[in-house]
Order: sequence, then structure tokens, then C-alpha cells
Amino acid sequence: MTTFDLHPDLKRDGIEMGSFDLCRVLLINDTSYPWFVLVPERAAISDTIDLSATEHAQLWVESRLFGEAIMKAFDGEKLNVAALGNMTPQLHVHHIVRFKSDPAWPAPIWGKRPMSPYDQQAIDSIKQALNAVLIQESEMTVYRPS
Repeated sequence: MTTFDLHPDLKRDGIEMGSFDLCRVLLINDTSYPWFVLVPERAAISDTIDLSATEHAQLWVESRLFGEAIMKAFDGEKLNVAALGNMTPQLHVHHIVRFKSDPAWPAPIWGKRPMSPYDQQAIDSIKQALNAVLIQESEMTVYRPS
């Protein structure tokens, strides 16, 4: 049996925030946007159709809960959710809080500017904000901070 291993691109660009029953939560290390990915912890999958019917439903439960939480935590104006996987083939679902004042608005964020990494204080602050919202509001599924 193949075991789950996070793709090198996600290891390089992601900062672990926590996990749900199905998905690992990563913050993308770019201060330009509150940008996260949910990565189902299942081996060798690249598309949502590779999940079982139960896992597929769970992915969208977690996505909805997480999207609501980050919009609340960051007071966002728009939530972008996408699962592309053209460059990084492992299934991961982007959740990006958007603002009319962000550097790419209203266009997609990809390739607009070089990534600008967070410092540890900002990472800790984001983790604290997420934990405050997610632990309080995860009634249908469990969120575990890392």
C-alpha cells in the first residue's frame, strides 16, 4: 500500500497550520494574500474524482467550514477556491481570501508577483486567528492545530 507523502512543491511553499479528519491545512508562504491549501491525506491522488464518495463529500464539508473560518478571520471580501493541479499534481484545494486592494485584484493571483515569505511572528498570529475560529466552529468535523 502506498503511503501519503506531501508533494515537494507543497512542502517547499506550505507552512503546516493543522488538519481536519481528511485534509492537512497549509498556509502558502506568501504575505501578498491569505492563501491556504487543503490537501487530502490520501496517497497517489490527483483529482477529486480519485476520492471515494465519502471522502469527496468530506472534502467539501471541510472546504466549506475552512472557507467560512478564513473569511471571518481575515474579514475578506471574496473567497477564491480552486483545485488546478497542473503544476503540482497532488490533489490540493486552494482557498484564497481576496480583497479589492490586493496586488492582483480582480485577476487570479498566480504569477502576478514573486512570493514574499512570512516571518515567524506573522505565522504565529495567523495560526492563532485560525485556531480561534476553527476550534470554536468545527461542529461537523474536527480541526486539530499543528
